[in-house]
Amino acid sequence: MNVKTYDEDQLIADLLNSDEAAFALVFNIYKAKLYSFAFRFLKNRELSEEIVQETLILLWTNRLTLDVKYPLGSFLFTIARRLTLNALRNAATADAAREKLWTELKQAHNETEDAILLADLEAFTEQSIAKLPARQQLIFKLSRYEGLTHDQIAESLNISKHTVNNHLVEALKTLRKQFQDSGISYSLLIGWFFLK
Repeated sequence: MNVKTYDEDQLIADLLNSDEAAFALVFNIYKAKLYSFAFRFLKNRELSEEIVQETLILLWTNRLTLDVKYPLGSFLFTIARRLTLNALRNAATADAAREKLWTELKQAHNETEDAILLADLEAFTEQSIAKLPARQQLIFKLSRYEGLTHDQIAESLNISKHTVNNHLVEALKTLRKQFQDSGISYSLLIGWFFLK
């Protein structure tokens, strides 16, 4: 029997008898058609070749259950369609898993980077505050860290509200200059105080 002239009923009968020559003929008849079918959906040469191989392996392993009344081509394309759908589903799942992993990695990287930046900002701010004159430092901390009003600071330090205000203005000016000199945005300093 050659590829051009074959009797499908006889071909199926030969497969039922485990005739390897009949299997080789089926391979030659259907391999290109199955490949084209799979490639139309998968757009991947290697995956499409795997679909052809798996389809024909399943034909051989299930040859004893073939039905002479059922067309061989329909049987093969049913198997190929199922395998192609599984490959598409697996690819979609893999893509979704890759996308989820990428998102989680980016998020973890951003959170780590943010934590490092915040720690650096906090350390720089603490160093800058430590350089202030002692009285400015104390008034600044009472205002920004303790949340005391100008009146409360004035009363606790036994100085005027005007003096408290002058110390805070000078402290903020000094800090702004230190931040600008280091290239850090002054707004980050203000934001950091609101985060505390």
